[in-house]
Amino acid sequence: MQQVTGIVEIDTERQGLLDITFRITPWVTGLGIRDGLLTLFCRHTSASLLIQENAAPAARADLERYFAAIAPEDPARYAHGEEGPDDMPAHLRTALTQTQLSIPVVGGHLALGTWQGIYLFEHRRSPHRRTIALHLIGE
Repeated sequence: MQQVTGIVEIDTERQGLLDITFRITPWVTGLGIRDGLLTLFCRHTSASLLIQENAAPAARADLERYFAAIAPEDPARYAHGEEGPDDMPAHLRTALTQTQLSIPVVGGHLALGTWQGIYLFEHRRSPHRRTIALHLIGE
């Protein structure tokens, strides 16, 4: 059994879903581990990780609109807001999604479905550098 860890830094340009599959896949396939489990962990409280539809941009736009509606940027609603009106809504959106994912590795490849991609969900409006910790265990 092998264990490998790594870090991927992602620069976001805006709020919304950012496909990071192309950043994760080469890391996994380059390690030579045929079967195992990949864990990804987003090291932030205002961004999250999702496995989501990767073919229809409208699906991602709908998700972004949905989260904007359930956690709106309305400073009158929140006590916490030291970093601006998108601060507390970003924390709420992260709490409603997830900061870690586990994906099986089968035959040396991520076992994602046909229409699935790995997304970093940036909940802040301004650009950020986000850090994703990776851990792959397998044979």
